[in-house]
Amino acid sequence: MDRRTFLRQSGAIASAAVTTLAFPRIAKAYNRKPTIKVLGTHVTLQETIRIQAEKDLGINIQFFPGGDAEVLLKAATDPRSFDIYEQWSDSIKVLWMADAIQPIKINKLQYWPEINELSKTGRLTTAGSIGLGDAPHRILYFQPDGSLGSTPADVISFLPYVHNADSFGYNAAVIPRGIPYETESWSWLLDNRYAGKVAIVNAPTIGIFDLALAAQAQGLVAFNDMGNMSRVEIDALFEIVIAKKRLGHFRGVWSSVPNSIEWMANGEVILSSMFSPAVSVLNGRGVPCIYAAPKEGYRAWHGVMCLSSETQGEREEAAYAFMNWWLSGWPGAFIARQGYYISNPQRSKTFMSQAEWDYWYDGKPAAEPLLGTDNKIAVRPGDIRTGGSYIKRFENVAIWNTVMANYEYSLMKWNEFLLA
Repeated sequence: MDRRTFLRQSGAIASAAVTTLAFPRIAKAYNRKPTIKVLGTHVTLQETIRIQAEKDLGINIQFFPGGDAEVLLKAATDPRSFDIYEQWSDSIKVLWMADAIQPIKINKLQYWPEINELSKTGRLTTAGSIGLGDAPHRILYFQPDGSLGSTPADVISFLPYVHNADSFGYNAAVIPRGIPYETESWSWLLDNRYAGKVAIVNAPTIGIFDLALAAQAQGLVAFNDMGNMSRVEIDALFEIVIAKKRLGHFRGVWSSVPNSIEWMANGEVILSSMFSPAVSVLNGRGVPCIYAAPKEGYRAWHGVMCLSSETQGEREEAAYAFMNWWLSGWPGAFIARQGYYISNPQRSKTFMSQAEWDYWYDGKPAAEPLLGTDNKIAVRPGDIRTGGSYIKRFENVAIWNTVMANYEYSLMKWNEFLLA
């Protein structure tokens, strides 16, 4: 699909679906501070983060959080609406095709040498699985021909920062606790024992892979390459899950983290696609939500921070300062408390207690109660993070959130699933 064709279709597609080093103050403006606009999701556009960044950088920062499809549509069709775009790597292809983002210059990234190998090569250790689909390194570098690829270059499509390995959450008060990497399985999402109590995330580039992993684990369908399904394979998958939906297997699909929390908190759902912050909140409320470590592997995602194609001059300088701030230590420590990782974790270690580091990154039992980003106890003494350490979790990646070649077709089938 060429860029012109994409621009005709993007609206329909998207709508369906403090620091160890001092930061230089931006001092070019007269009688005012520069202002940058940051567009993205509620996951990272949190008020605590905005306030700290403004304090450290001496600039004005406006956050514009929204739902996945909403912010992607806005960014793809109006690059003037943002200076920085924050979401996930599966948005990169869309933004690039729409000419909504400009290359980011590596020589302006203060902490680039510290960014670990997950972002640059797809894995932390040689024992790790890179995973199918849009692994971050595959779409990181701008290539001489204008495409995105893994061959190192002087410019990149996004700043690698937050990331995680996602799966599903289940209520251990109802479902017997499984054994990580042995008995916990994506197949549970389609298990008849849990009919009527299952929820799926309403995001075509995420939910489709939760369902595909479940169907394959059940032995109901096999994919040649799950990260790049054929139309025949997509048809087979949705024939299965639409039939399940019509039988009442799914409680529904959720579009926000608070929505997923409430459904499990009030007992409407006992098994669901879930993001790490929701699991932390539920545990803080006393709901024994387990974040599964599926034997088939995780569905991973990588956060992207992009620079608008319309951002220049003073705002561009401020945007680079904001990007560098994100890798300066404090932000990575903050988001670790909601279960997320940062691309240069060693710098954030100095902003975390030893107990926090041991639990969130090393997979050791919590030595004391640990607070989440809401300052409520999210981890109790003795708890061990499901799936173990940072390295262990990312050695077990099955697939990354991905925009497939047949994305438009899969989107049509996703809509059929929603309406069934």
